[in-house]
Amino acid sequence: MNKNLIIIGGIIALLLLLGGCGYNGMVKQEQAAKSSWAQVENQYQRRNDLIGNLVNTVKGYADFEQKTLTDVIEARANATKITVNAEDLSPEKIKAFQQSQGQLSQALGRLMVVSEQYPQLRASEQFTMLQAELSGTENRVATARMDFNNAVQTYNSTIKTFPNVIFSGMMGFHEKGYFEAEQGAEKAPKIGKDAFK
Repeated sequence: MNKNLIIIGGIIALLLLLGGCGYNGMVKQEQAAKSSWAQVENQYQRRNDLIGNLVNTVKGYADFEQKTLTDVIEARANATKITVNAEDLSPEKIKAFQQSQGQLSQALGRLMVVSEQYPQLRASEQFTMLQAELSGTENRVATARMDFNNAVQTYNSTIKTFPNVIFSGMMGFHEKGYFEAEQGAEKAPKIGKDAFK
């Protein structure tokens, strides 16, 4: 009987040891995913600020198509309403965030297409500068999203592999969502100088 208790005690101690070692790794991976998310938010905030400046520049052209401008303003407002807490990076929340940002990208794309009809606007130094900054920011957003997906992949793999899978759910570690390629993503949006070709 004592031998059985010692074996059971040894198994429990081993499981606790494995769980404790895995816990530290899961915490590190979760913090890396949260940090990557903060960078995604920073880049989207930069993009949002640039879009606001671009809209204000375009507003200066009184005859600019108001519906297109209104669509960008509304999409920008809707995109800022969708926020995702780093503590809850669930697949559903990431998808909702991505959809709102996608709608803003579509409205911005329409704005750029319509701006082709306004040579004075295209010649504006302010408009050209904002357009170039926005193009660079789109690249930063893509990089931040890729880094986030890599951190999430590492975290999700960590919590789903043995022995962590035994303890991860009990310790509050749950799968996080990824940014997914949007339909039509194989075609890069035209935002920079190429938008006018």
